[in-house]
Amino acid sequence: MTVTTPAHAGETAGSTRGLPSLGPEGTRLLRLLDDTFESWGVTAGARPMTMPPLLPAADLAKLDYYDNFPHQAVLAAPLDLEGRLTTPFDDDRGQWPAAALEPAGLGLPSASCYAVYLDHRGTRVADDTLVTICSWCFRKETHYEGMRRQLGFRMREIVAIGTREHAETHLGDFTARIWAFAAALDLPLRREAACDPFFDKGGSKALLQRLTPVKHEFLYEDLAIASVNTHRNFFGDRCDITLESTGGPAFTSCVAFGLERWLSALTRRHGSWDSATEAVLAANARTRADASGAAGPVI
Repeated sequence: MTVTTPAHAGETAGSTRGLPSLGPEGTRLLRLLDDTFESWGVTAGARPMTMPPLLPAADLAKLDYYDNFPHQAVLAAPLDLEGRLTTPFDDDRGQWPAAALEPAGLGLPSASCYAVYLDHRGTRVADDTLVTICSWCFRKETHYEGMRRQLGFRMREIVAIGTREHAETHLGDFTARIWAFAAALDLPLRREAACDPFFDKGGSKALLQRLTPVKHEFLYEDLAIASVNTHRNFFGDRCDITLESTGGPAFTSCVAFGLERWLSALTRRHGSWDSATEAVLAANARTRADASGAAGPVI
């Protein structure tokens, strides 16, 4: 029996195209991690939801997605049944030419949370709303590398929608959880402000972002595996999400975990699928025990 070792995890036929596969060991660890992060959200009161893998390109455009992240954007388009006859599949390049496609009206989002904001569009929400989802995400990259950098990957997010205080507390609470989990895993992380161009570079919000970063990443070595993000009331305004208490626009924030990137970090740190899995199981047990102790009576 051939076993794929962690050193070559994801180095399948599709890995150089950003589309690696996972065997049984990697699949087990990915599910364990996702269950772990989902349980954090559910314990905090988040509603588990399932979102579509595609979103209308027009909706993403209204959120400035194609202005702020044009370098990551991936679109989907059906074949033009007449165009394909005059512009056949290009065997040399392995692709359909643009002339053989209908206009691209669907976008493949680069983060899970966009679907959450669009799903809540035009609604009033409780001041302390939480949602957790895991979705396929897609990013065009300059190159792809195993589980570290992919065209398609899974992202677990825990999203806060509500008051400013709720959105800020959400990030503080989950930042503490990430640090505690990493310590239990013996996974040394560092936290850095990210420079994603979330807001239009020329706008007043862009200046505010430079003064007060809206995104911080948690990196293992040179790899960002989790992030905490505040959007202020940007999505509340754009999606007309209002608060039940005041009727004003909701504030939002999210905590994101790139699952395949966690696989890469854990197997690099612990050396094998089995050792990485055992480390996660032990870390879960330790953090649960610590939480129970913190909640228990002081003697």
